[in-house]
Amino acid sequence: MENVDVDSAGTGRFVIRVLIADDQDMVRTGFRMILDATDGIEVIAEVDNGRDAVTQAQHLRPDVCLFDVRMPELDGIAATTLVAGPDVVDPLKVVIITTFDLDDYVYGALQAGATGFLLKNAGPELLIAAIRAAAEGDSLISPEITTRLLANVIAPKSPADAEASPLTDRETDVVVCVARGLANAEIASELLVSLSTVKAHLSAAMSKLGARNRVELVIWAYEHDLAG
Repeated sequence: MENVDVDSAGTGRFVIRVLIADDQDMVRTGFRMILDATDGIEVIAEVDNGRDAVTQAQHLRPDVCLFDVRMPELDGIAATTLVAGPDVVDPLKVVIITTFDLDDYVYGALQAGATGFLLKNAGPELLIAAIRAAAEGDSLISPEITTRLLANVIAPKSPADAEASPLTDRETDVVVCVARGLANAEIASELLVSLSTVKAHLSAAMSKLGARNRVELVIWAYEHDLAG
């Protein structure tokens, strides 16, 4: 939930508070400039290593943490586990910053509790969209990332190993659309159902699969060879 700032006129406005963790000064500076210039988003801290990222995240409780994968002292995956992992009582939202040569880290980051991925060469619009999606409890997974990253690190289960799906056919259709990178409105349009129906199917699928977010639905789809 975003924090509410009260301006001089006493009007409350929602502001997404962001922590940036990256060991490259230019990257942090670029992200800060973009986010601070965006209405409704504020960078509250920036750090250059994973240890400080965890300390500041736990102290400041930002709405979204933007973590690089490779950082000194503690990498982004370990940092994510400490602030957003399955054992964290009140997990924070983490968006991982990655590049295509870091495929081996992706699955680990997803398991650690990351809610989204952002490429370092992404433009300002994607950066802002990823931050807002995470703050709203959603995930930004573009089709490009889905196909070039997740497909390379998640091996489909063999028929002998795969358990019977607990999902209905319609719930499966919705999850497959999520794995293709479609937003809720696009899923509704493609399946010819209402937006509320899509949300209901997503909620049911997450509950049945024990998924905390859309990213974990994508993992399940790839593991069961449904996202080709």
